[in-house]
Amino acid sequence: MGKVKLTTDAYVDYLKAVTEKIASEKDYITELDATTGDGDHWVNMNTGFTKLMEIETQLRELDFSGLFKKAAMTIMSGVGGSSGILYASAYLKAAAVLSGVEVMDAEMLLKVLDAELQGIMQRGNGKPGFKTMIDPLYQAVEAMKNALPEGDSAAVSAMREGARLGMEATKDMEAVRGRAYYQANKGVGHLDPGAVTMFYQLDILGNAALKTI
Repeated sequence: MGKVKLTTDAYVDYLKAVTEKIASEKDYITELDATTGDGDHWVNMNTGFTKLMEIETQLRELDFSGLFKKAAMTIMSGVGGSSGILYASAYLKAAAVLSGVEVMDAEMLLKVLDAELQGIMQRGNGKPGFKTMIDPLYQAVEAMKNALPEGDSAAVSAMREGARLGMEATKDMEAVRGRAYYQANKGVGHLDPGAVTMFYQLDILGNAALKTI
């Protein structure tokens, strides 16, 4: 069975693909956020990833731990709202588990995603079922854990499917955090925009990982 072999170059390529995807989904994300939030999620996410691409060359020169630390600092300084703080916390947590790592296989990728999940939950005082970005990430991590014994390809494919299911599940949830919590219906019937942009990232990351097998 083939192994995932994600290098730092491949990871920066992934960040580039996410930047392009988020930019292309401006109208959809803004419309979602206008319904359930305060309408700034797309702007914040687009700003964050655009800033990462402004230092693309610098990121390519770093090892994984340094790359994730630099990404955290860049997002923290450049993104408004809660997203910036939460994503920075995720990247900092992941940087700690990437010390000395030159190539990520599926097992290491799972450790990274789990660290990001813990970072976001701790910093945002949130958990699965709150109708947030946590939902797709949590389901992605759990699905990947369960599938890892079947090999890297199965684990990454399960991660992508878990992310999709986690995102879709937010449609029927009542918000426990964010602006949607203050609406009469607590956002029920609408996908959470933060969950959607998290799904984009996990889906594209999975695709990037599978290409290395």
